[in-house]
Amino acid sequence: MSKIRKGEKRNPYLEPVMMLQLYSEGAFPMADENNQINWYMPKTRTVIPVDNFNIPRSLKKFIEKSDFEYKFDTCTMEVIKNCANRTETWISAELIEAYNRIRELGFLHSVEVFRNEELIGGLYGVSIWGAFFGESMFSLVPQASKCALVKLITRLKERDFSLLDVQYVTTHLQMFGAIEINFEEYENLLIKAYQHEKYFL
Repeated sequence: MSKIRKGEKRNPYLEPVMMLQLYSEGAFPMADENNQINWYMPKTRTVIPVDNFNIPRSLKKFIEKSDFEYKFDTCTMEVIKNCANRTETWISAELIEAYNRIRELGFLHSVEVFRNEELIGGLYGVSIWGAFFGESMFSLVPQASKCALVKLITRLKERDFSLLDVQYVTTHLQMFGAIEINFEEYENLLIKAYQHEKYFL
């Protein structure tokens, strides 16, 4: 992984225009243990193919029978704060504020999972035309984050998105068809994603 930008106080790289430019090029921010925010652009990328994803059979059955309710963009900042509520997190207070600024411009979105009107899971990410850059997810009850991911992928396919970037491969994401690709392949997906304007909502 190569570090390409280093944060500063009143970090110019966390201003909305610059954040969206960096995201559009394939970079993403993370705060370190000292809350210093840096931008990263790995040469090996992890994506879930929107046109060739997998939903585990057991999860399909769970979704059919569960009493979960799903919403989009109704409490995005609450989702982000839940994602950050961990012993170790890369989502600093400064980064949360930056995300809120691009949310206000319509580029940050969330999938929320409720049960009995209580938020129990969700995820969020940055959407630029036909590309969705997934950032983080959380779950307060079993399966909630997985269900949120199913709803995200389904929404992206419905809206004809070309790219779902999930940053790093994990066993959790491999269940859904996540694969690693080289940066040239990734750039081609970015080019395709930006050919036509798409909307998450």
